[in-house]
Amino acid sequence: MTSQNYLSIYAKSFNWAGFFLPKETYKKCSDLYNFCRHLDNIADEKDQLENKKIKFNKFKDEFKSQNFSNPIVERMWKLIKNLNISTNIVFDLFDGVESDLNKKIEINSEKELLVYSYRVAGTVGLLMAKILNVKKVIALKGAIDLGIAMQLTNISRDVVEDKKQNRFYIGYDFDQIKDTLKLADKFYNSSFYAMKEIPFRLRFSICVARRVYRKIGYNILKKKNFEEYEKSGKIYVNSFGKIIQTVISIIDMIILSFSKSPSLHQVENKHEIIMEEINLNERF
Repeated sequence: MTSQNYLSIYAKSFNWAGFFLPKETYKKCSDLYNFCRHLDNIADEKDQLENKKIKFNKFKDEFKSQNFSNPIVERMWKLIKNLNISTNIVFDLFDGVESDLNKKIEINSEKELLVYSYRVAGTVGLLMAKILNVKKVIALKGAIDLGIAMQLTNISRDVVEDKKQNRFYIGYDFDQIKDTLKLADKFYNSSFYAMKEIPFRLRFSICVARRVYRKIGYNILKKKNFEEYEKSGKIYVNSFGKIIQTVISIIDMIILSFSKSPSLHQVENKHEIIMEEINLNERF
């Protein structure tokens, strides 16, 4: 197993935003991303389902037993111990990925969609917040919301590819995609004021990541119908678009600087639905 930096290889939006982080913080984010990406690759690689399950269980066992012969596991445990991260968050992530290891995946309710999105991405937002030295619960909840918003954007973008893998997180039509992006917008909005609690010198990077990823959703909504969407391939933000979103993020920074600390109603967004399945308070 290699210890290559998956962040720079795969996550173009995040790598762009990471450019604005201090070197040591970026390294920690990269270690986290390598762990998450390794898990994600197991679920997404072209292999027999049973082989995927074997690889998944092997990696999970390596994590649980703290098998440091695997450098990805070693670096993740270093983050957990140094930053006092609850392992419940990581096991939530494992649960989310494991739910993708089925012959057919079909989500039938908003609750199922939000719980899934928390497990595979809200967890990552929460882990990122820990790396960024976020302390206040209200800001940690905002980090979950940003992760969920990004996952809903991913789901909206990947409907065609997901169908090829027999995955139906939302319905196979443009109205469902638009509704999911509206839901994502609610989570992008609720995450915004929580970013005020991120240490100032680290805040800009998250503002940029939020803006760039949200722009993917806006680009999807530019499509006239499902046929045009289907023919578009993977929708993304080009380099010029990232520059524009980076400039807009400066305005976000100014707004946050002059805003009051967020109140709970500004940040907490549909958490009660997720809390029916998962006690988020045990993750903070």
